[in-house]
Amino acid sequence: MLGEVFDPKAETHIFEHCRPHWSQAGAVVFVTFRTEDSIPQKVTELWDRQKTVWLERRGYDGSQHWQKNLPLVSEKDRADFLKEFNRCREDFLDTCHGECVLRRPELGNIVARSLLHFDEDRYRMGDFVVMPNHVHLLAVFRSPELLKTQCDSWLHFTAVQINQVLKRKGKFWQQEPFDHLVRSAEQYEYLRNYIVQNPAKACLQPREYYYRRFKG
Repeated sequence: MLGEVFDPKAETHIFEHCRPHWSQAGAVVFVTFRTEDSIPQKVTELWDRQKTVWLERRGYDGSQHWQKNLPLVSEKDRADFLKEFNRCREDFLDTCHGECVLRRPELGNIVARSLLHFDEDRYRMGDFVVMPNHVHLLAVFRSPELLKTQCDSWLHFTAVQINQVLKRKGKFWQQEPFDHLVRSAEQYEYLRNYIVQNPAKACLQPREYYYRRFKG
C-alpha cells in the first residue's frame, strides 16, 4: 500500500471549516477538488435541502441546517449520510458540467506536474486523475497539518498558472476540497479502481484527462 490505513486509536488532526477534515500522519487520504463552476449553485442548494430532510427522517431536528446536526448523529447514520451524498457529488462531477478547461492537455498537465512536484518530499503521491472539472488523488502526509497546507498550495499555484494561460483573473477552484481517510485495504483498492475507471465513466478520450498509477 501507499501508506497505512486510518487508526482510530492514533493521534488525529481535525480541522473544521464548512466541513470537518480529518488527517493522520502516515495514513492514506483520498482527496477530491473541483473547479468553481463544476456544480451549479442551484444543485448544491438542492443537496442542502435533501441533506436536512434525510436527517429529519431519522429523528434529527429538521429546523436546523444539516451541518449543525451532523456532529450529533450516530456513527452508522454518519457513514450512511456520507455514502449517499458523496455518491451524488461524484456522479454529478462525472457529467462534466462547467467549462471543463482541464480537458485541455496543457492545463491538465499543469495540475499533474504540481501534484508530483514535491512527491517523496512533502508527501507521498499515489494514484490520481485530472478530469475536465475535478481531480481525485490518493496521498500520504508525514504530519497531519500538511494535508491542509499542501492542498491550499496546490489550489493556489495551479489557479495562478491556469489563469495566466487563459488570460483571466478570479477564482478557479472551489476552495474546500473533500477528503476521506482510508479505513481498510479493501477501501484503498476500491478507490484505486474508482480513480482509474473515472475517465471511462465520463466517456472521455485519452487526451481529455491525465491519469497516474502509483507503482510503489
